[in-house]
Amino acid sequence: MALDTLRIAGLVVDCVVGVYPHERNASQPLQVDLEMRLNTEAAALSERVSSTVNYASVAAQLVFLLRSCRFRLLETAAHALSRYLLSPPGPGERRAQVDQLRLTLTKPGALRGFAAPSLDITRDASWADCSVEERPFGRVDVIHETRGVGIYRLNIAPGRSIPLHRHQEMKESEMVLSEGLLCQGKPVLPGTVHRWPRGAAHGYENRSEHFQSILCVDAPRFLPHDEIPADGEPADVPPEPPWGPVVGA
Repeated sequence: MALDTLRIAGLVVDCVVGVYPHERNASQPLQVDLEMRLNTEAAALSERVSSTVNYASVAAQLVFLLRSCRFRLLETAAHALSRYLLSPPGPGERRAQVDQLRLTLTKPGALRGFAAPSLDITRDASWADCSVEERPFGRVDVIHETRGVGIYRLNIAPGRSIPLHRHQEMKESEMVLSEGLLCQGKPVLPGTVHRWPRGAAHGYENRSEHFQSILCVDAPRFLPHDEIPADGEPADVPPEPPWGPVVGA
């Protein structure tokens, strides 16, 4: 099978990546250069975005992950992002499988302008196996976990919901990946990001006939005892302003 290359070059994200105190307390620019290899023949024939990879959506998802995870090392960031990009599409997603990638992360300000350290990794889809956990609302794809953060894809089955709940220990950030979900009882578009403060009651409902998916980051990684059922009204937490171009499923 012939593989083609789809590139995203020069994506700059202000985020926390570093181990030293001054790096943990302030954002710094990180440049992302990405090459994704996949077969694009079906997309060329159908002219449907769902037959390829939506580069606007990928860019927005990379920004979301880098801003949410606060990685300590370039190595951790590169491996986590690569596992997400190479993971099979969730049941709520409409996109092609990425077969191989090359990812380069560069910290232009790390050496105060004297040089720019970077890390370049190349991986294929067979490397990016993720575990799957069955839940009452559907299933969870465990993308990547470290001591301090976990990346998950929540897949809500048709007619099911993630009931209203809150967290007292975890900070949770979520990006909607597909179209057809209700969040806090209101429709939400793909690309919508919520960052839930500790104690804020939130939930999702899928009234559609298809699976719907959410990209979720927990810090620290998911703690089962911190998934606390909540009563009453959902918290009034506005979504984060969208990054860059309008993104779709």
